[in-house]
Amino acid sequence: MSDDTRQASAPLPASGRGDPRLAALTEDELRTLDAHWRAANYLSVGQIYLMSNPLLTEPLRPEHVKPRLLGHWGTSPGLNLVHTHLNRVIKARGQDALCIWGPGHGGPAVLANSWLEGTYSETYPDITRDAAGMERLFRQFSFPGGVPSHVAPETPGSIHEGGELGYALSHAYGAALDNPDLLVACVIGDGEAETGPLAASWHSNKFLDPVHDGAVLPILHLNGYKIANPTVLSRLPDAELDALLRGYGHTPIHVSGDDPMTVHRAMAAAMDDALDRIALLQRSAREDGVSERSPWPVIVLRTPKGWTGPAVVDGLPVEGTWRSHQVPLAAVRDNPQHLRQLETWLRSYKPEELFDAHGSPREQVLSCVPDGSRRLGATPHANGGLLLRELPLPPLERYAVPVDKPGATLHEPTRVLGDLLEHVMHATRERRDFRLVGPDETASNRLQAVFDASGKAWQAQTLPVDEHLDRHGRVMEILSEHTCQGWLEGYLLTGRHGLFSCYEAFVHIVDSMVNQHIKWLRVTRRLPWRAPIASLNYLLTSHVWRQDHNGFSHQDPGFVDHILNKSPEAVRVYLPPDANTLLSVADHALRSKDYVNVIVAGKQPCFDWLSMEQAKAHCARGAGIWEWAGTENGREPDVVLACAGDVPTQEVLAAAQLLRRYLPDLAVRVVNVVDIARLLPSEEHPHGMSDFEYDGLFTTDKPVIFAYHGYPWLIHRLAYRRTGHKNLHVRGYKEIGTTTTPFDMVVGNDLDRYRLVMDVIDRVPGLAVRAAAVRQRMEDARLRHAEWIRVHGVDLPEVADWSWDG
Repeated sequence: MSDDTRQASAPLPASGRGDPRLAALTEDELRTLDAHWRAANYLSVGQIYLMSNPLLTEPLRPEHVKPRLLGHWGTSPGLNLVHTHLNRVIKARGQDALCIWGPGHGGPAVLANSWLEGTYSETYPDITRDAAGMERLFRQFSFPGGVPSHVAPETPGSIHEGGELGYALSHAYGAALDNPDLLVACVIGDGEAETGPLAASWHSNKFLDPVHDGAVLPILHLNGYKIANPTVLSRLPDAELDALLRGYGHTPIHVSGDDPMTVHRAMAAAMDDALDRIALLQRSAREDGVSERSPWPVIVLRTPKGWTGPAVVDGLPVEGTWRSHQVPLAAVRDNPQHLRQLETWLRSYKPEELFDAHGSPREQVLSCVPDGSRRLGATPHANGGLLLRELPLPPLERYAVPVDKPGATLHEPTRVLGDLLEHVMHATRERRDFRLVGPDETASNRLQAVFDASGKAWQAQTLPVDEHLDRHGRVMEILSEHTCQGWLEGYLLTGRHGLFSCYEAFVHIVDSMVNQHIKWLRVTRRLPWRAPIASLNYLLTSHVWRQDHNGFSHQDPGFVDHILNKSPEAVRVYLPPDANTLLSVADHALRSKDYVNVIVAGKQPCFDWLSMEQAKAHCARGAGIWEWAGTENGREPDVVLACAGDVPTQEVLAAAQLLRRYLPDLAVRVVNVVDIARLLPSEEHPHGMSDFEYDGLFTTDKPVIFAYHGYPWLIHRLAYRRTGHKNLHVRGYKEIGTTTTPFDMVVGNDLDRYRLVMDVIDRVPGLAVRAAAVRQRMEDARLRHAEWIRVHGVDLPEVADWSWDG
């Protein structure tokens, strides 16, 4: 690779510091930076390879090397370079900073720097900053009982998991929102830069408010290769890459080369250039009132993959190729030549110059490291629970809908919730620690009341016809579920609160992202130094049963199945059947910490079943009998009609009403489930029921007809070990959908009231003969429905005008 370095050709506006491209490091500063970088590289290699002899006080022998070599060397030298130079500018400027390490498999680098600056030893006192601690640092890496090979929750200063390829930049912007004094550096690997989520997240700068938000400094690290292939951006001509980045709204600042001293000088100049540009942008907005959007800097760093590692192994080039991606020397224990190469490689960093006789870093190595909480591993912004404040939520009675009797009135549940969220937006106006995110659907999901408290964040061009756009807004809409998720995760992980509102069918786009967040929460619960953060809350609406107008493509209730596969300690799923239960569930979710809460609720007019007092009690139970809807009257039930979800609840109540009319002697119990995890055994989920509770609610020997919002087999999976499982019959979504009427959706999936009555007749002993005429009447109603909608285009009057008269 060439040694040349070059800077962006655009002139730097006056900033009070002079042009940093003309500034030069002193020889002492240069040696200090290089010493820190070499020490970090040495520690990175040591973690991958060594389990003893950490300072090479004796010739390297096979038994000093780990039996299994795991880790990623290729990206580590570049990450070490970035960390070293961030240290310099943080210390020189007194800057609060956080770094998102997109190439998260470069765990050795981030761990090495955390150990050098002292935060690792403060967090884990047994990993002391001396030879003994260095040996433990090396041994634990990718070792049974140790730490992962990538940046993980266990890593001080991290909020981004090493497996989260594509989300680094959206996490960085989420962390910067409402953090006006924070610099968020974000290293983007050139492999990661090929992902769709990363490509969309470049547009986050159109939502960053330079007055109230912090700054994001992307550092695009182009080392040329992924695991086995070249990377797209590294092979673009410079002019084409610059055009791409300028089109995204950035001013590129280039650093490239393979001569360490030349690169150090260029990187220091680039960092100063970038931070001066950021300071000018923020000062212009905050002090001079400049409102035009200006390009933010981006550093493009080109260094060889596996830089400073073995140039050639077994006759094949390694440094600067994909062969350096993981472990360049793979047979060290068995191949004497590899062992000699490893020792030569380690000694090339001159560890005797970097560490004293006790193994502690020398003063020169540490002179560029910031103090206290300004160290990247010690920033409280990477342990957001330390900064978290309770959300000011109002008494629910203020927003509750009046319910004098069940089913007498209708409301749009999410519209009612929108009024509560407006209060939260107002209450957090000054402290700015609550955001609502979603893909272009806030008003569609009936939450538009929030616009009375905050507009939609927007820094790009506006037109006279635009509505609710606000340079300082805290409602965020972009038609990229990935970006919404990344923003909110970054916001929560740095100590704030939020809600993600999404169409139910399209939240699947973030399946892999929520996987990683749940894993993060599961691990952090076991780390006493990690303070709890606000829960990640989803409101899924425009759901499967009321996507009759958009059709089959918009009908998918499977996100709940995905979530309930995950760690029980971290996931919660709620299906409130009406407006007041939605308020109660939302209040609980917004107050909670360290969970992923999924709330599925309708936005169309829905019957009000419970008063606020009743809703609170019902949601606290999670599942319970609605005595007013059944006909038990103190008797043992003949059948249990169970339901979860707003439309299934309405169909079960309509079926109960039909049974009351046509089979008045039948003892019917109606059970509504709000918290779907209640169906699990108590030993499998904190919200689960004991067998005693479950059997009392659903019986052990009576038919249970369960109308469920989603895929029916989920209910079977949750309840398969219960005594009465053989009596459980579940109706739900069966992938039957189209553009049709609302009731035709439930008929097509056999979830309708008539089918439920037929199920009761088919499963209660003795009814098949005695109630044959009733069953025939139900079947006729379904046939009549099919003929009616094809003539009139709307549902039967007896369905469209139905109301509860119990």
